[in-house]
Amino acid sequence: MTVDCTEFCKALADNTRQQILQMLLEKEMCVSEITDAFDMSQPTISHHLSVLKQFDLVTGRKEGKQVF
Repeated sequence: MTVDCTEFCKALADNTRQQILQMLLEKEMCVSEITDAFDMSQPTISHHLSVLKQFDLVTGRKEGKQVF
């Protein structure tokens, strides 16, 4: 995978994404748990997670209807 350094830095520069990464370093969380920690909608949190996934900073797995 070729990484655009500028885009990678933009992904990490976002305060919300930094907070999400910090939370996930402490423990695995489902999307709804992350959403509860912020004053944001689930689609917004999912977008942030998608950006982090794009650079392989997080991974996801489904368990029933929940995504971890």
